[in-house]
Amino acid sequence: MLRDESVTQMLESPYFLDDTDDLDEYSLSLSIPRDDTVQEDDSSTDGEITPVTNTIELTATNSIEPNKSELLAGFKIGFAEDKNKRYRRTMEDAHSFFYNFNKAIGQGWFGIFDGHAGKTAAEWCGSNLHENFIKILGENPDLPIPEILHKSFVFTDVQLGEKKGLFSGCTVAVAFLRSEQREGESGTKSSKRVLYTANAGDARIVLSRNEVATRLSYDHKGSDANEAHRIVDAGGFVMNNRVNGVLAVTRSLGDVTMKEWIIGDPYTTETELDEKDDFMILACDGLWDVCTDQVAVDLVKDITDPQEASDKLLEYALTKCSTDNLSIMVVRFEAL
Repeated sequence: MLRDESVTQMLESPYFLDDTDDLDEYSLSLSIPRDDTVQEDDSSTDGEITPVTNTIELTATNSIEPNKSELLAGFKIGFAEDKNKRYRRTMEDAHSFFYNFNKAIGQGWFGIFDGHAGKTAAEWCGSNLHENFIKILGENPDLPIPEILHKSFVFTDVQLGEKKGLFSGCTVAVAFLRSEQREGESGTKSSKRVLYTANAGDARIVLSRNEVATRLSYDHKGSDANEAHRIVDAGGFVMNNRVNGVLAVTRSLGDVTMKEWIIGDPYTTETELDEKDDFMILACDGLWDVCTDQVAVDLVKDITDPQEASDKLLEYALTKCSTDNLSIMVVRFEAL
């Protein structure tokens, strides 16, 4: 299992807002697949799968307007997507993000979900993975966040496997941002922003640190020697860099018919942010197939508006003839 094991015990954020606060909810989120696409056939599910509409509402009641959320959160988000109709008939990606996630000022949740063999798994994960994370964190407040993320992925994978008639899967890249009290070299504690990431598959997260691209994810592909070795040890094989000659990715959520080899265990990281960290990019492989990490950072490092930056990366991928769906999120960090 590829995970960063060098984790320390985390403290709960001191900025949690209880239900008595004047502002009922500090979160804003979106998960909007935007196409009249053809879904998997759910007619045989006996009600096990709720039909998916074109817009998935993730916003909580009484959520405040985006500009106020951004001011309180200390980060801004831009998102751009395209079905890429030249090469793709359907849009199978989903995404989600929250300002001041779970009623805690400065917390954020960001996710990209790249579906295959249908869009249902991606949309379901976009609506439920963050809820599972909140639930497991509440039940295990003393566990390090990377372990909470790992449990959330595995639990979500199990849930997908229990959905009758659901055979699609999705690669996933998520990030969780919060403030923590951490001890410095002098022995005194101070508030630090910490970024946690988790991914399964080839959706990728890249942090710009001093304008140098720092990858915070791991590409789980059949072409990777470590992953290929794991597949063979599990009784499978890799042919043409595909698991059993079928899937190019070796980890995902869903894909129930290949669960013996395609696991949902994520790669996780933990990064303490400082003034050197300007922004991060989360994107599906539609971008990374035609763009290196550093080129992506260089393209948008001077663009302060994350929406403009996301649009720029999308335009670049299309110009470079990406052949996949495209979902790109840019998160620019600001002082709290």
